Amino acid sequence: MEHYLKDIQVRWSDLDPNFHLRHSVYYDWGALCRVEFLFSHGLSAELMDKLKFGVILFREECVFRKEVRHNDSVAIDLQLLKARHNFSRWSIQHQIIKNGDTVAAILSVDGAWMDLEKRKLMTPPQEAIEVFTSIPKNENFQWLD
Repeated sequence: MEHYLKDIQVRWSDLDPNFHLRHSVYYDWGALCRVEFLFSHGLSAELMDKLKFGVILFREECVFRKEVRHNDSVAIDLQLLKARHNFSRWSIQHQIIKNGDTVAAILSVDGAWMDLEKRKLMTPPQEAIEVFTSIPKNENFQWLD
């Protein structure tokens, strides 16, 4: 897959008193995009529960560039920025794009996988590795090991 883009609707409740997007909404959109990508590629909550593993985030950061307003059309992409070869650690970057061509924000997350019984970090099962292999890679993608 070369590109993944999710259209987003700006809701009235997403706006702050200045009528532009509240800062926390960018993080919610990033989570929505990642979860929908994982679920649509077979890595569902049910599968993770069955295999007793889950996603954890170490860092989540957003750089705001242009304000988003109620009537803007918005899409968010998902790209793998870096990863270990076994995908035990990874970084994903999202660009929030308004009106088709303006980068409004760049959201980055660093994450890993947790064994939910042992409560320890783990190498993910093959199902997760296959899904992460299909994530579009950023032009500056790098392997960590």
